[in-house]
Amino acid sequence: MIKIRHAVPGDAGSIVEFQVAMALETESIQLDRNLVTPGVDAVFSDPSKGEYFVAEDNGEIVASLLITCEWSDWRNASVWWFQSVYVIPRFRRKGIFSRMYSFIREEAEKNNVAGLRLYVETRNKPAQATYEAMGMTGEHYKMYEWLK
Repeated sequence: MIKIRHAVPGDAGSIVEFQVAMALETESIQLDRNLVTPGVDAVFSDPSKGEYFVAEDNGEIVASLLITCEWSDWRNASVWWFQSVYVIPRFRRKGIFSRMYSFIREEAEKNNVAGLRLYVETRNKPAQATYEAMGMTGEHYKMYEWLK
């Protein structure tokens, strides 16, 4: 049975592995675990950086995501960003992300959050189809970035 919950520091190892796997799968980037591990730990040490959520199946962590906060002066409220979304391949297409999204949306509504956003790698068509099927749209903005 799938259970969605707030992540705890003991989940960090799984989250690190998910991030390494996702970067390789979606962007062919080999992440350095020696950099990712303290990056994940930093979220647990400083809640202002964000909060992880996980999905468990009979005690096994099968998915995770990170929520970060953006202040919207237009709405005088926060907007939450989904980041680092990963579902173990054998658990995909089983509604796990949909359940996680619903859980986060309920949390957002309880906390007077103005909206939910995410970005997705442009070639990741399966993820885009999932987000669109849940009623999200990518019509309003195009994202630009500079990364070191």
